[in-house]
Amino acid sequence: MQIRIGLIGKTNAGKTTLFNSMTLLHGEVSNYPFTTKVQETGMASAVTLCVHKEFGVQDAPRNSKCDDGWRFVPVEVTDLPGLIKGAWMGKGLGNQFLSVAAQSDALLHVVDASGSVDKDGKISDPGTGDPMADFEDVELELVLWYTKLFTQSVPKISKLSKTPGHGVPSAVAEAMQGIGVKKEHVITALNESMLGEKPFDSWTDKEIRNFCWSLREVSKPTLVIANKMDLPFAAENFQKLRESLKGLIVVPTSGEAELTLRRAESRGLIRYVPGEERFEILEPQNLNDAQRSALAYIRRKVFGEYLRTGVQFALNIAVFKLLKMNAIYPVADVEKLTDKDGRVLPDIYLMQNGSTVEDLAGTIHSDLVKGLVYAVDARSGLHLPTNYVLRDRDVLSIVSTAKRS
Repeated sequence: MQIRIGLIGKTNAGKTTLFNSMTLLHGEVSNYPFTTKVQETGMASAVTLCVHKEFGVQDAPRNSKCDDGWRFVPVEVTDLPGLIKGAWMGKGLGNQFLSVAAQSDALLHVVDASGSVDKDGKISDPGTGDPMADFEDVELELVLWYTKLFTQSVPKISKLSKTPGHGVPSAVAEAMQGIGVKKEHVITALNESMLGEKPFDSWTDKEIRNFCWSLREVSKPTLVIANKMDLPFAAENFQKLRESLKGLIVVPTSGEAELTLRRAESRGLIRYVPGEERFEILEPQNLNDAQRSALAYIRRKVFGEYLRTGVQFALNIAVFKLLKMNAIYPVADVEKLTDKDGRVLPDIYLMQNGSTVEDLAGTIHSDLVKGLVYAVDARSGLHLPTNYVLRDRDVLSIVSTAKRS
């Protein structure tokens, strides 16, 4: 499956710089509000330890990249316009923002931890803004939008819930499937808001709001990015965010530092693998004074304080912890670990926790499912049934009587 991650937050929180650092694209960055007027989508990577060293082979990646033993798996990232109050009613770029956010599998909520953005999204002095209030403003807009969509669908949900084979969970999921809501999300939200046993037609407005809060949280897993950690007041505000948002993961980042390192690496000036706790200057004689100063600043203020920029770490948490993805390596020959063309460990698939051999077969090609017999584990040689639940780093061959078209 193609994983979609959305960057959300108030304007000037550093979303576009983070987006550029993840994708090496060139979204416009400026200090005036609402620089990002349309969504921009690019490809970033989730990083996992490759299995080729374990098997003592040299891999030949096709749908991903391997660098120094780390497998970089493409994921889609979208930079969304900054949010303003009233977005849920369509103000500003609200409708565009919210509809794209709803199509994301997970959200990275970017907050300016230095507090250098005022309540209107304009750049101000570090320490004068309120990162926690910025976070709450954006979250409220999302929930109000969920509530608006839900309320508009109440007649449809009421009718569907009374038809044979439905019920409230199925009815809500069907009515709100356009924003990625699934039946399991609805069941969890019903339990959390204690509405599982209450007749739908008797829900109060307050109960609907509480339900929509829960539904937003479970249907769009969210990681909080405390950005601009190299600036004054960021450390204090980061601690406040962690203490206030105990149910969420808060990751300290410096998008500016990551972007500087990624661009220096792409020009051959340094050796840097995204996510690592070090970088090596390869051509010191080719650096100008500004570049030397920037790299020294990153070593001191970012790596010295936080060990890494946090950008790749945040992406990995979103994919492997929030979305609970497992890295699976399908091969044709379990002894040579090759595909039908002789490439060693060419592909890696990110499969959600609980996925089976049958799910993997369908993800690779629909024809494989038609004649699916079993899979073979490359480590043990055991035959795995079609309902075998995949585990992270599984290497296996799918056996099917059907040929791929």
